[in-house]
Amino acid sequence: MAPRPFARMHSASARRGRRGFTLIELIVVMSIIALLLTLALPRYFHSLDSGRAMVQRQNVTTLRDAIDKFFGDQGRYPDTLDELVTKRYLREVPIDPLTERRDWTIVAPQDTTQGAVYDVRPTQQPAADAGPAGG
Repeated sequence: MAPRPFARMHSASARRGRRGFTLIELIVVMSIIALLLTLALPRYFHSLDSGRAMVQRQNVTTLRDAIDKFFGDQGRYPDTLDELVTKRYLREVPIDPLTERRDWTIVAPQDTTQGAVYDVRPTQQPAADAGPAGG
């Protein structure tokens, strides 16, 4: 039997046409990716916010602990948060992760002769704490 030249060309052109994806296949894949992103991104941003709130609570706890140690050693409260750093109760004043600054709200003691920093609070409360309690 003699080879048929047209049969060979037909199979080669058919293979060439099947090398890539069709537009419909690409649209389906992109739709699936978009659907997965709409499910995953809100969880990701929520975990970022809850992480920042946890770091903020830990920083407030660290500052309060340093203030208490300062009062126990010195018999008075510090005049500024920087005094905790200069006396080596802290390496540095921690940054509030929500505002990304060192802007803590300072609560003065009732007896102002004892110092100026009795307690600290975050300047901005996390969004999770502002609403009703729940998980």
